[in-house]
Amino acid sequence: MAPAATEGKSALAGFKLIILDEADAMTSTAQMALRRIMEKYTANTRFCIIANYTHKLSPALLSRCTRFRFSPLKEADIRVLVDQVIEKENVRIQPDAVDSLVRLSKGDMRRALNVLQACHASSIPLPMRDAPNAPLPEPEMITNATIYDCIAAPHPSDIQEIMKTILSTSDVTSCLNTVNTLKSSKGLALADILSALADQLQRLEVPAQTRITWLEGLAEIEWRLSGGGSEAVQTGGLVGVVRNGCELMGDKGIAMA
Repeated sequence: MAPAATEGKSALAGFKLIILDEADAMTSTAQMALRRIMEKYTANTRFCIIANYTHKLSPALLSRCTRFRFSPLKEADIRVLVDQVIEKENVRIQPDAVDSLVRLSKGDMRRALNVLQACHASSIPLPMRDAPNAPLPEPEMITNATIYDCIAAPHPSDIQEIMKTILSTSDVTSCLNTVNTLKSSKGLALADILSALADQLQRLEVPAQTRITWLEGLAEIEWRLSGGGSEAVQTGGLVGVVRNGCELMGDKGIAMA
């Protein structure tokens, strides 16, 4: 029994595992070279290829692999890990800012940690040149606004202002001015406003036809933006789509939470 155990142990010790992350960023030529390497060393080597987008991988490469798909992490799981980092690294952050961080990470733990690290680094004051040995002041508190500014996502108050204006007035010029002013003053992209606005509109209690009009119109605008459409034109389309849904309701009001 002893020789057999030793033989099996040595066989496992000679086995190699190669892990390649972000493999979807490799060129087609590099992927073909990787395929030949995999074929050459298949006797004693296994390859773990990690990618975000499998359609960017070569079919010849995919045919030699078994696929494992991992869904985004749940917010509760991300919250547990983020709380551990905050405690061990002594990060000063408000509870509502942690909630926003977890929600905006959208199941991506790496993104949550990157944003938290960036916010924490920016909250630490720089040492004074004339007093390099002086003790540093306490880091600033990370707030909800800090998280949204770091991610460059529209703040909920900005989205609420846009919704209140578009839903309450039929003056298209006033609606356009509100959206354009917030875009220029806060440095927001229309695509980000579109996503946040769609999420808020779906929470409203409205007739089915109004909801369908909003979702179809917003999806069309998002598709045009992804194809390189003008933001100025699509901003007008955004206002028009929301107003069309409101007009379908006639004199009925829309209750906003």
